[in-house]
Amino acid sequence: MKKRNMEKSGILYGIGVGPGDPELLTLKAHRLINECDVLAYPAPETGDGLALQIVRPLLSNDPDLFPLRMPIAVSPFPAQQAYDQAAKILEIPLESGKSVAVICEGDPFFYGSFMYLFERLAASYKTEIVPGVSSPMACAAVLKTALVSRNEILTILPGPLEEKELERRLSDTDAAAIMKVGRHLPKIRRVLRHLRLEHCAQYVEHATMHNQQIIPIENLEAQKVPYFSMILVRKKISQVGAGVI
Repeated sequence: MKKRNMEKSGILYGIGVGPGDPELLTLKAHRLINECDVLAYPAPETGDGLALQIVRPLLSNDPDLFPLRMPIAVSPFPAQQAYDQAAKILEIPLESGKSVAVICEGDPFFYGSFMYLFERLAASYKTEIVPGVSSPMACAAVLKTALVSRNEILTILPGPLEEKELERRLSDTDAAAIMKVGRHLPKIRRVLRHLRLEHCAQYVEHATMHNQQIIPIENLEAQKVPYFSMILVRKKISQVGAGVI
């Protein structure tokens, strides 16, 4: 991608809109989504997607809405093509000097869809990243449990990891946030049971949203666990209450 005149082009914003509760947007995120000319958002092949649902009650202007339609596929190639196409389309308003806000759930650079557009556009246009509350922090808050303390190590583990790899990494850390549980619950449950960590694990789905649920792991039904779910594991008893951090 060739260099553009960044002084004349618009600014590309990557904005994290948090885990679901609109009140968890930062003041800066709230301001920018109402100042930008174009509001782009990740969305399934049909429907609006969660990011737009989060910010819609907060929109006071009338930006041009642009859905980033992402195909549902195991292979990364359809998604790569979709991001290539989205980047080319977003170049049009940027070239004309318009500001473009790309919103995504949580934080833009924490498993955020914006990072793929950043890779394609940041070398040619001015960009700014606005962080958002990410899901591990939101889940810890609603579960009222500390993620880590003192010199403990926290590991972020995607649920789709192979079972042996998940077990290896979970056995080698003090605490973990297992994301994207969904259909991977039976595998995760087997690993927790094998490592004798079931008593250290807490489950929450749709954290901070109106349909949030906290369910004991032993009561979960695998076929009903959604994508937006997480299991937090903490091996050691926190000493925060004793004033040790």
